Amino acid sequence: MNLPLDNIFNFNETADDCVKCGKCIPVCTIHMINPDETTSPRGFLDLLGAYKNGQLDLDQNAKDIFESCFLCTACVEVCPKSIPTDMVIEQVRADIAQEFGIAWYKKAFFLLLRHRWMNDIAFKLGWTFQTCGFKIKAETNSMNSRIALPMLKTSRVFPSLSKTSFLNTYPENIDNGGKRKVAIFIGCLANYNYTGIGDALLEILETLEIDAFLAKSQKCCSAPAYFTGDFDTVDSNAKFNIEYFESFSRDVEAILVPEATCSAMLKVDYEHYFHDQPDWRARAKVIMDKVHMATEWLDSQTELSSILATKDKDARIVTYHNPCHAKKVQGIHEEPRNLIKQNYKMVEMSDPDTCCGFGGVTMQTEKYRFAEAAGKPKAAMIGATGADVVSAECSACRMQINNAMGGAGVTTIFKNPIELIAEALKD
Repeated sequence: MNLPLDNIFNFNETADDCVKCGKCIPVCTIHMINPDETTSPRGFLDLLGAYKNGQLDLDQNAKDIFESCFLCTACVEVCPKSIPTDMVIEQVRADIAQEFGIAWYKKAFFLLLRHRWMNDIAFKLGWTFQTCGFKIKAETNSMNSRIALPMLKTSRVFPSLSKTSFLNTYPENIDNGGKRKVAIFIGCLANYNYTGIGDALLEILETLEIDAFLAKSQKCCSAPAYFTGDFDTVDSNAKFNIEYFESFSRDVEAILVPEATCSAMLKVDYEHYFHDQPDWRARAKVIMDKVHMATEWLDSQTELSSILATKDKDARIVTYHNPCHAKKVQGIHEEPRNLIKQNYKMVEMSDPDTCCGFGGVTMQTEKYRFAEAAGKPKAAMIGATGADVVSAECSACRMQINNAMGGAGVTTIFKNPIELIAEALKD
């Protein structure tokens, strides 16, 4: 992973071994719902090898194939050679964006992600008028479209918008009278949609007497743009965030991120993206040491678990889904469970590692049929546990799983582990 992209995967030397192996096939999310060798990890790699060697044109068919990967990294996790299939596909998607352009609605979305003030205005307008086009379900922070359109089916569940974003609700510096201080990188969905996550994290830090810096100038981590191939947005946001983090990182112990995808982007993918920009890559690596998923840091660096053990037990049953960008990319899965189990009964679903099927912007729009198909088995697993709550430290998973459960008639409520922990502390 520390080599330039062209040296990370030498197609000529490893393609034959990859094709003969096939350990990735049983765990591949797209292959489970579209059992075609072309859209499987070794199929992707064979085609990528042909493309890199000039034997395959990047035509509409190739574009369609390369955009079918969920980037769940399940193949990387089981690969004997640790071939970074996801990373190479992310790179070819940049070529696709250059060749075919990016759809207007994606460009508009990514423009908002580059400018916080635009985002604030857009989401404020969205909150004002959302009841005109959507039916709001306040108990799950979700909504359904009133009008059936190609990407707005009435059965589809979307996250509802909050009146005020998390970052605009509180002062930038919150003094909890402690001798410790952390910064918070909240993530876009938690900032504008699932704002209870940030509220809960502040409640936990208040209990622990740890001061909080909300880092209000933060920009989107740019994961949505990265997975789509809009590297101009990635370059702009990543460099801004790195410079911004450098300005305050010495004043805080950690930068807490209650979102698996955002954390993985900041902690892992920034270094990958800057593989050919050594100065920025070195700066990204320094910042990486400060970035932590919230439950990981709270479990290992504070007395939160002991405090929770003194609180009352909650009668609700909780099952936990492992976000791909938490367990597979960062190795984090025990930490949230360690904290949740102090106050809740936990029941594991049959396969918590199975990807929920979110898959990024393209998968949620142009290839939604794949996302919908991948979500059905996850919803069935959750329903089979009989759990009252399903939890995962990822709002992208939350959006996808809420939609999948709605389609399957599963009434389990989704909560971020940070929200469950804050509720337990109140007892």
